[in-house]
Amino acid sequence: MSHRKELSRFLKAARARLTPSEVGLPEGERRRAKGLRREEVAALAGMSVTWYTWFEQGREIQLSAPMIERLGRTLRLSDTERDYLFGLAQHRPPPLASRLDEDIRPATRHLLDTLGMPALVIVADWTVVGWNRMVTAAFRDYADMPRGERNLFKILMLGERYQRHPESFRAMASRLTARLKWDYSQAGTPEAFDELIAEMTEKSEHFREFWECSAIQAHFGGENNARVPEVGKISFTHSSYGIEEAPGQRLILFAPKGEEDARKLEKLRELRPELVAL
Repeated sequence: MSHRKELSRFLKAARARLTPSEVGLPEGERRRAKGLRREEVAALAGMSVTWYTWFEQGREIQLSAPMIERLGRTLRLSDTERDYLFGLAQHRPPPLASRLDEDIRPATRHLLDTLGMPALVIVADWTVVGWNRMVTAAFRDYADMPRGERNLFKILMLGERYQRHPESFRAMASRLTARLKWDYSQAGTPEAFDELIAEMTEKSEHFREFWECSAIQAHFGGENNARVPEVGKISFTHSSYGIEEAPGQRLILFAPKGEEDARKLEKLRELRPELVAL
């Protein structure tokens, strides 16, 4: 079955399950078929009847993302159905939702709790919304921080501990800002960055310099050092991964850099088994 045939079937089924009263229309006379008429869907979505009819029939026409969004809202599609509609119509994921999704899904929470390494979840503007006990032991306890202070970009750029070595800090600041610029360009909610950009412009000379540069970095990775009282210094390499069920969220994993670091991390887990849920 082609995408266009499935698109036609899907739209007809979504239209058929709605009643006029559900969308604020009078029931009127008895209907020959269940659900809304094509002209009603078109009017509610702000489309011409002809254009919607052709789209539902699976003809090779293209709708803009805002028009598909309006159609999805008119048909009362769920988030998953919205993604499906964009996939069928445009062969790509939909734009990021109009708000930052900070809800940690149960599967993600389980993954965080059972990983034997530090891990956290950030949203588009780098606010930390999820973390595990290993992160608390190795780096910091985000639970003690208000949301406005749980921004990983601010922590790394403004924290005094990261500025002790000017040359390495400058290189890190350049990489971080280049990545933030990429995230800003991809965000469905660029206004979510306004407060962060304003604060960093005021407080960080490095940010002001690198924000004006043309450098862009689309991948996130690097190294971190943590000093853990029970085992001493542990060096980590970190990388990030998009969370499929929550577009806009990224999972950041901190893996031990070398064999000695892995042994120290294993010793920490032995000394404090409560850091990893069974």
